[in-house]
Amino acid sequence: MRPPAEFKIMRVRDCGTSEPVIGDCPPKVSAYWKEHVATAPWFSPDQESFVTIMLNTRCRITGHTLVAIGTLDQVVVHPREVFRAAIVACAHSVVIVHNHPSGDPNPSEADIRITKELIAGGKLLRVDVRDHIIIGAERNVSLRELGYSF
Repeated sequence: MRPPAEFKIMRVRDCGTSEPVIGDCPPKVSAYWKEHVATAPWFSPDQESFVTIMLNTRCRITGHTLVAIGTLDQVVVHPREVFRAAIVACAHSVVIVHNHPSGDPNPSEADIRITKELIAGGKLLRVDVRDHIIIGAERNVSLRELGYSF
């Protein structure tokens, strides 16, 4: 059995932007994804990557964290992992984002189900889930704009 440990949260890298990025605007979140997530060393366009983007009270992006990397057509996500960094970073709200390697950003039943679970979990934690954006090849889809329980 391992003994207890002291933990410290630290920055992995700075993701500078020329202006503050508004996190409740899907095109700006998509641009943030392309600039900072899609260029990360761990990112592969052939695998689904699920990311939590953290926002302050003015909906400005304060950072992001990789939640999970999946396979060609799925990624396993648990609410605990989605909200862990958001709680530690004192995020007011979050936007969840993942890519579809197929290029088709239309949400699957699993995408809709996890979105509803995360919205419910966020309400319990009082961390608002502002949107779930799916990144495709030519276009992106906002589940908030599609009307999924936001």
